Amino acid sequence: MQERFIMDLLLLLMSLSAFRVSAEQEVENLSGLSPNPDRDIFVVRENGTTCLMAEFAVKFLIPYDVLALNGIDLITEQTSVSIPRGAQIAGKCGSSESELQISWINHAFTFLIFFSKDKHTRGTDGKAKETEVWKINKVQLVYNTSETTHFSNAYNPGKHTASTHRLSALVTPAGRSYVCSAQQTLTLISSDHQKGITVSMYDIQIQPFDIKSDFVFSEQYKCITDEREQLEQMLPLVLGLILGLIIVITISVYHFHLKLSAAQPQLPRDRSLYKNM
Repeated sequence: MQERFIMDLLLLLMSLSAFRVSAEQEVENLSGLSPNPDRDIFVVRENGTTCLMAEFAVKFLIPYDVLALNGIDLITEQTSVSIPRGAQIAGKCGSSESELQISWINHAFTFLIFFSKDKHTRGTDGKAKETEVWKINKVQLVYNTSETTHFSNAYNPGKHTASTHRLSALVTPAGRSYVCSAQQTLTLISSDHQKGITVSMYDIQIQPFDIKSDFVFSEQYKCITDEREQLEQMLPLVLGLILGLIIVITISVYHFHLKLSAAQPQLPRDRSLYKNM
């Protein structure tokens, strides 16, 4: 009897401990605060502190099979899917691994992003320098073609999983948030006859580690595409300024030359007039 009481007490303590751990983790879908209806905002918090933040717009292009009119052949159709405002989220934070999970339409779709943090060796001036970076090391989409809103008349409907292979995307220095307005495209290979699913993400700002302030991203790390576009936008302005400066210098030199010429005595063209000088 005493052993039974001890076992029940241990089970109760374990349940309370599990409840306390789960209660310490909070997830919030703040997409309703985004001025862009296509851009979602997701936050994972642990122990009352933000540990993962992600803002992005995403589109999925998913191929699936339908039966042809002859009832024999299969035709591949394609559906476009985006994350709705009321999506459910879950997440996990760690010192070197984090995860964001987004589900919608009664778990007919589940989008998973896996992050990792590790050392990265980079050579500068002939010397190897080791820095800490974070990156996306895996992206996964679980989808069910039985969901008729997006998969009309799907042949042999069922659940499928599409994943990346050996991914290293959005590599960012540790302690900074990745920012990119330009579209980033990934291809996932599906368990549905190895079909390729296209994931297009844009208007991105993500930070899965080392967030210093609650609900606030750390210093930005812009993608190369954004920096190139910014340079291309600034180039006409810089060239215009240089051209304007050249014109101003030319006019100034010409004006100075006119003043200098006017100050010098004018020599007569008729040589006979030299006698009177």
